[in-house]
Amino acid sequence: MTGADHEPLKHDAVARLRGRSIVLVGLMGAGKTHVGKRLAAFLDLPFVDTDQEIEEAARMTVAELFAAYGEPEFRALEARVVARLIDGPQHVIATGGGAFINEETRRILKERSVTIWLKADLDTLMERVSKRPTRPLLKTADPRATMKNLMDARYPIYRTADIHIHSRNAKRDTIAREIVQSLAGRSSHRKAAS
Repeated sequence: MTGADHEPLKHDAVARLRGRSIVLVGLMGAGKTHVGKRLAAFLDLPFVDTDQEIEEAARMTVAELFAAYGEPEFRALEARVVARLIDGPQHVIATGGGAFINEETRRILKERSVTIWLKADLDTLMERVSKRPTRPLLKTADPRATMKNLMDARYPIYRTADIHIHSRNAKRDTIAREIVQSLAGRSSHRKAAS
């Protein structure tokens, strides 16, 4: 991201964070990792993906963890990883789709970070997740119906995030820039786009 307003925009966004991390929440396929990397580069902050952190700690993939221990144990590990990251230095953090659903994790994130919901429609999510067949929650007879059920259950919770950004088939830089503009107080994305 470049342009005449790059540095002032970056400065304003970072200043308004007051040292807090940025945490991206949303369903699988919303673009948290890809957009998060662009956002981190723009703000000169480190990027971390909680799923990658979990895989490194467990020395297993997310799919292997789900298969071996089940979703409840995975979510407990995820909550510990998120808490550790939030207590560390300022980052841009991409969470797994279920992390923000955990009430205690959500409370910690709301208190100690700026939460950003990347909201996408069903068609966009399905197009994106179809490229990665390793999603354990979608290993069902009807992945589209499963995704729709996840949307129905989780969107009301994601809606409590500080900032809402419409994730769509746009350049990652475009979405990242919208986040920065919102962080800098130059857009209407706060609790909008519901």
